Amino acid sequence: MIVPGAAPPRGRFPHLRRAGDLVYVSGTSSRRPDGSFVGADADPMGVTDLDIRAQTRAVIDNIAALLTAAGGGLADLVSVTTYLVNMNDFGGYNEVYATYFDESGPARTTVAVHQLPHPHLLIEISAVAHIPRHPQPAQEQHP
Repeated sequence: MIVPGAAPPRGRFPHLRRAGDLVYVSGTSSRRPDGSFVGADADPMGVTDLDIRAQTRAVIDNIAALLTAAGGGLADLVSVTTYLVNMNDFGGYNEVYATYFDESGPARTTVAVHQLPHPHLLIEISAVAHIPRHPQPAQEQHP
């Protein structure tokens, strides 16, 4: 599923793929629909300032928007895999992550990678959510 209004994938793959009640979210970055990146600024001399906290917030917000298009939200996540270009960014990433999730949130794996598809990216997250296709109606309680 390609989600209208989201940054288009940088290849021939979907934002989301449903398999029964599971929704798989492709690797998501802080990229905006116009191709720019949250948390990546350059001064007039071309010196780049990359902010792991801003990028982490944007990635999680982008995933939330994708899940909304699939009929769910962040509370439906069961697993996330985070790719960091530098493990020195783990503290800032973890700090922001903890504002969205606690120990009742999704299972999580965080790994360091050599690089991501753009030099301004510090982080990418892929995820799996459980979003039932046909939610079960609430059962009546009989006295």
